[in-house]
Amino acid sequence: MPPYRVTDELVRTTRSTESFSQYAVRMYARAFAVALSLVTLGCDEPNPSSSPTTPSGSTTANVRIVFMGATARRTDLPTSAQACVSGVGATHTHPSWRSFAGIPMQPVPPDRYEISFTDVPVNTRVSFRVNDQNACDENPTGAVTRNVLANDVRLIQNTTTPGNGDEPGFAFSIAPNGAISQ
Repeated sequence: MPPYRVTDELVRTTRSTESFSQYAVRMYARAFAVALSLVTLGCDEPNPSSSPTTPSGSTTANVRIVFMGATARRTDLPTSAQACVSGVGATHTHPSWRSFAGIPMQPVPPDRYEISFTDVPVNTRVSFRVNDQNACDENPTGAVTRNVLANDVRLIQNTTTPGNGDEPGFAFSIAPNGAISQ
């Protein structure tokens, strides 16, 4: 094989490798540009919302309800409270914005229950109640009247809610930024 053919073959191989490298660099550059465009797409909002709980203009907000109460069943409940204990079952809440349906709360042993909602109407007075077996000696329906917080704001028992007759509950309003008022 003559030497010029080896050189031509070497040149062709080098050009082909160089073309592939240039192609790969161009493709990586394009992929980077697309990724950068996608990342910055959401960054062009002129006045971003300062609220961590809800975007501006939203009609709902996030609320975390906490009941500070023992997650273990009390052993000192009187026998007269047993019907209430059986009726209450697991600790739960009844929120007005969900038609007072019973919704179980998550126990966080040893001393609290929690639940988070993402659909609480803003700038509207809403109410709810918490029912807990350990409150059966204070209220015949197990409705809790203290140690309840909404977004870390301690609530006072300030309303009644439908249940077995009128049961004690809590009412509040939430601002779009998550601030609670009673």
